[in-house]
Amino acid sequence: MREYVKRIVLLSCFSLLAVFSNAESDTGTEVEKTPNNTLPAMTQLLIKASYKEKANIIDSIAAIEDDNKLLILQSLLDNKLYYQKKNNIDENQKRLLLVDMSLVKAKKPNAMLDAFNQEEVSGLSKRAVKKIGVNNSLRRNLRSHLSLLKITHPDTDTRIAAAQNLLKDSSGIDLAFIEKTLKKEKNSQVIDILKTARGLMLMKSDQSTIRLLALEELDGSLYPEVRIELNKFISAFDEESKKERSDEFSLAVKVLADIETLMSYNSYAENLYFGLALGAVLLLAAIGLAITFGVMGVINMAHGEMIMLGAYTTYVIQMLMPESIGASLLVSIPAAFLVSGFVGILIERSVIRHLYGRPLETLLATFGISLILQQAVRSIFGPLNREVITPDWLAGTFMVNPGLSLTYNRLYIIIFSLVVLAVLALVLKRTLFGLQMRAVTMNRPMASSMGIRTGWVDALTFGLGSGIAGIAGVALSQLTNVGPNLGQAYIIDSFMVVVFGGVGNLWGTLVGAMSLGIANKFMEPFAGAVLAKIFILIFIILFIQKRPRGLFALKGRAVDNG
Repeated sequence: MREYVKRIVLLSCFSLLAVFSNAESDTGTEVEKTPNNTLPAMTQLLIKASYKEKANIIDSIAAIEDDNKLLILQSLLDNKLYYQKKNNIDENQKRLLLVDMSLVKAKKPNAMLDAFNQEEVSGLSKRAVKKIGVNNSLRRNLRSHLSLLKITHPDTDTRIAAAQNLLKDSSGIDLAFIEKTLKKEKNSQVIDILKTARGLMLMKSDQSTIRLLALEELDGSLYPEVRIELNKFISAFDEESKKERSDEFSLAVKVLADIETLMSYNSYAENLYFGLALGAVLLLAAIGLAITFGVMGVINMAHGEMIMLGAYTTYVIQMLMPESIGASLLVSIPAAFLVSGFVGILIERSVIRHLYGRPLETLLATFGISLILQQAVRSIFGPLNREVITPDWLAGTFMVNPGLSLTYNRLYIIIFSLVVLAVLALVLKRTLFGLQMRAVTMNRPMASSMGIRTGWVDALTFGLGSGIAGIAGVALSQLTNVGPNLGQAYIIDSFMVVVFGGVGNLWGTLVGAMSLGIANKFMEPFAGAVLAKIFILIFIILFIQKRPRGLFALKGRAVDNG
């Protein structure tokens, strides 16, 4: 019953405030609908106006009934509204243009457009036009007007962005407008943002009852603006006001504590997500090593360089396809597999095949090969890092709730790593090559006596492991810059994943990669990145003392006899 009464009081307060706001807005001066107050005429005034005068002109433009005003205001905010310096027809009527200087410098089409009919204007240099300038105060004013205009836009994403801007800066907005918008709005996210903005506005009310109801409405809201305003609200209390308004102070402290608790849960979820993403990267880097190290018994210190070659292949493909960044990334996956796989087969046929059964010598030999590959890349591409552009469909974040936003690129890498693992498992289980590789793993002499060419199986196995490392390089190119030392950062972690999960076992590699990735991210906040890796290394050393074959031991005669 008490909650019901509160809601009635709250709605009554909102209605009264809306009436007062409407009354105030009705008494204000309106823009007269005269020919001089058309959008082109008002925009012309911006050319010679001072910053103070521009503020009034912008207010007038926002009040004009013209669909084109949104484009004009947005262009003014984005510093793209220009005018032609010289006009042979009428010097008092300058031609207004929408100018993208990046396109002008690149000499691309549609660099200059007429501001009102959007027709392309050609034959003008950048010296022939001048920008209509704005300062920070005008930018705030423009954002406020644009938010009010976009809040009724048909596109849902546009309305969400507009509501978020209103939440960041609610100056110049009355409760009547928010109430009117809430009645028409259907999207739950926009409604939630507008209700939060309403609560923040009512928290500044002169009446204690309204402030209490506003605090209750803000309870559980995870928008950062709410925490900022609550901290300001609490810090404004002195000892005397704490006693006089104890109910407000205690409720504000409780609401803030509830929000902080929810934020801590979000932090755990974020660490879990980042841990899975790191585990996905380790999985991609370690799958190939699990094959070469687990199946062939070769300690391949050049495995990191196979990852590096895959990343550089992505960079080269992107240079060859500059107009199709998204397609270039898809082309890079098979290209990186072929390049790294071919180099892997070359290494196996020229060096590794002479060193089977001598793991320490393979370690030294592959370490030398890794140095050669690094220097070769430095000679071809230079010592500096190269940036690989992220496609639009990989960029950005998706919002789980106002306090938790997750990046798309990590989500795609998690999915991609699981797809690669599934395809590799199918190859090993369902193909002739997979059958031969498992036969060589279980009992090499018996496989050879059955007519299996163990030498070529070894070469193709090494090539397969190296090719998958190249695919890992494609994924890493979306998370970090590409450089000669890229693979060195993951070679040790890859060995830890393989040893921890079980040498040569794919499912052990999956469990090991995800476990170490999540453990690393959960320890980093309080231990730091370096100490977290040290703790994990100590844990693996102790774990291997108890289970020398890892979590999932590979079964076979060769293993049992080893």
